[in-house]
This record gives sequence, structure tokens and C-alpha cells, in this order.
Amino acid sequence: MTERKPTVFIHTNHKQMVGALVSQYSMKRNSKTPDAFDVEIIGTEQFPWLKAREGQLYLRDGLKREWLYDDLQSFTPLRFMPPELMGYSGRAVVTDPDVFAVGDIMELLTRDMEGKAIVCRPRSGAKRLEGVLATSVMLLDCAKLTHWRCQEQFQQLFDRTLDYADWIGLKNEDRSTIGLFENEWNDFDRLSEKTKLIHNTKRKTQPWKAGLPADYIPAEKYRIFPPIRWVLRARRKLFGDYAFVPDYKPHPDPKQEDFFFGLLRECVDKGIVSEEFIREEMKRNHVRHDALEVLERVPSLSSWR
Repeated sequence: MTERKPTVFIHTNHKQMVGALVSQYSMKRNSKTPDAFDVEIIGTEQFPWLKAREGQLYLRDGLKREWLYDDLQSFTPLRFMPPELMGYSGRAVVTDPDVFAVGDIMELLTRDMEGKAIVCRPRSGAKRLEGVLATSVMLLDCAKLTHWRCQEQFQQLFDRTLDYADWIGLKNEDRSTIGLFENEWNDFDRLSEKTKLIHNTKRKTQPWKAGLPADYIPAEKYRIFPPIRWVLRARRKLFGDYAFVPDYKPHPDPKQEDFFFGLLRECVDKGIVSEEFIREEMKRNHVRHDALEVLERVPSLSSWR
């Protein structure tokens, strides 16, 4: 079997497809050697075992939660698919669909991993103090990750033998096999001169969603006093999963909105994304309703950096 090129895997679902397409374009656009690696979008529709669990209860943060295939982030289990897709050989980077290349992704794909199986960054805030790692961008040595069996581990969530929070935060991995890269390779809503990959991780301010109704369940950050989580769960049952969740807001940093829409403008100009597709995504409330107007006024990225 011929070893694949180093590959960037962008995992997504139907709600974040515009972001995934822009992400894919950005990876090649901003690399000096775009032919040296592949970029592949993997979507939830390719893995029917995700949808088959719709409405069933799984273990998350010690509580039973209902699996919602239509949730904004139903793609997150696919973070663990790349080693299998690579035949457990070679290098891969896996990213969320709201991560966009500012620098050259090949620098990450070829960096010295110092014998580690995974290289990523810590989460921010309280989760950083808990030792939780950010799996939204990971550099993977696939030959060292033969124990990653995504469908089997997904099944364990529903058997309640694996907690989603532990799985997604790499808490069950041997910490000695994990290295850390600079935060700039997964910059959380910060666009600076050092940024390599910008991650619009705050869902409520993703630049292409402003003004849309909420379609995600906020993280429950009340581990110190669990009864608050029980109240939130009861509220969801009474009023629905997205009750009292505010609509999407504009991103507080105009540069990040300009960067995303500048990339999207180029995708439209090159025929990678059609205006008709954007209109359809607007009808589905996947993309803000003024997206085409924003594209008309967004500054060109020709002079970016």
C-alpha cells in the first residue's frame, strides 16, 4: 500500500459546510508548497453510525445527554478518524471547520514531533487548569495511534464506559505521548501577526453566523457545583435544547470577519463556492442572511500581510 501524502482532515457536518470549504481553500492558498499535501473534508453523512444514535443517551461530564445528530457540533467524534483513514501511517492534521490557515500548514505537517503521537495545545480558562487539551487542531503520527477506533469509541459513549469529555479532551491518552505546539497553531479568536491558524471557536460570534438563531447547546461549565447542571438539563427538557440561548452575534474583531469573508470572496471568484450554494445555506440558517452583501464590501486579501 502506497503511503498517502501528509493530509489535513477538516471534519464537519451539513451546518458548517461553508466554513469547511473556506478552510480547505485557505490551507492550500497560504502554503508555499500546496502540492506537497492533501486536504480532505470528512462529513458526518459519510459515517451513518453517527445518525443511527439520534436521540439516544450518552455519557458526557458524568451525566446522560441526548445525542443530537443535527447539533452544530455533531462532527466532533470524527476528530479520531484520521489515523484509520490514513491506514495508520504517515502524518495528518485534523481541524474543526471553523479553523482557517493564516500561515503555512506544511510547517506544522513537517515539524519535529520529538517522538510524540499527538501534538496540540491546552484548552483555555478553567479547562486548562484541569489539564484538558484542545483537540480542535491536532498534528498526528498515525502509526502511533492504532488504538484510535472511532466507531468503537463512539459506541462506548452509549455503553457509558467512556465519557465524551474525557475522550474529546484526551484525558485517557498516555500524557507522555502528547506534545504541545505554540498556541498560534490554534489561535482561539485571536488574529495577530503570529497567528498560523485562526480558530473562530466561540460559536456565538462565528463571523458567517451573525444574526442567526442559536442552533447549539452551550457548554455546561459548572463542575464545581453540579446541581446547576441538573437545573440546565431540566430546563432543556421543559423548553427545548436551544431555549434561552441568544442569537449569534457579530464577531468583536472586524479583522476576523474581513479575513473569513475575504477568503469566501476568493472561493466565489474561483468557482469553489457558488452564490447559489450560499443562498441555499442562508435559507437553511447555516449562513447569515446578509452574506452576499458582506461579500460585496469586504476588502481584498491581496495585500494581507
